[in-house]
Amino acid sequence: MTARRQPMRLTPDLVARAFRPVPDPGPREGQTLIDDTDVATLVASLLAACPADPVWIFAYGSLIWKPVFAAAETRRARARGWHRSFCIELAGWRGTPEVPGLMMALAPGGSCTGLAFRLDEGTAADDLAGLVRREMPFREILGNARWITVEAADGPLPALTFYASPTGTRTSHGLPLETVAHRLAHACGYAGSCAEYLHNTVAHLEAEGIRDRNLWRLQRLVAAEIAGW
Repeated sequence: MTARRQPMRLTPDLVARAFRPVPDPGPREGQTLIDDTDVATLVASLLAACPADPVWIFAYGSLIWKPVFAAAETRRARARGWHRSFCIELAGWRGTPEVPGLMMALAPGGSCTGLAFRLDEGTAADDLAGLVRREMPFREILGNARWITVEAADGPLPALTFYASPTGTRTSHGLPLETVAHRLAHACGYAGSCAEYLHNTVAHLEAEGIRDRNLWRLQRLVAAEIAGW
């Protein structure tokens, strides 16, 4: 007999309580928006470094629930040596300088189960360009993409993913889970709240039969924080 999974504590009603309207302040000091030349150069570099055809993308967070391309194929996959971590400091997007948030990225250590998306060969370059614009909008973080090997049911796949690069990215590693939860509960920016991001990620992972233990604990802690307001 299979035990029934417990429902999420972080409900849409609690997520709605964490939202507040925040105007878009534009790029902050030290942030340089990428241009078409930056995008074209990086896409060409990434394709040249691709270990094998076709092009696969490893999704572990928002790309699962908000992709910017139509995948030609989807496979469940595991990235060994990497784990999900809310470690990138956010003073914009889903946070503000006064109430900074945390963005999730892959960080070294452990393992992470997500989805591998195969790009259509005819649109791979355009799909990658869209990914670069979304995931790395500033020149200072153009090093946050790399090729890794993920394990799928049919064998290993080389896949492009986005991670917390040690250069060009303000990161806070090793924060206690309670500290992360408090920041996620309170942070909100012009793109929405960190609580909304966490809820969407956990809910869509659950829909795929994937439960990340740290994220599951986080959603319970964030729910308790918001419920106590």
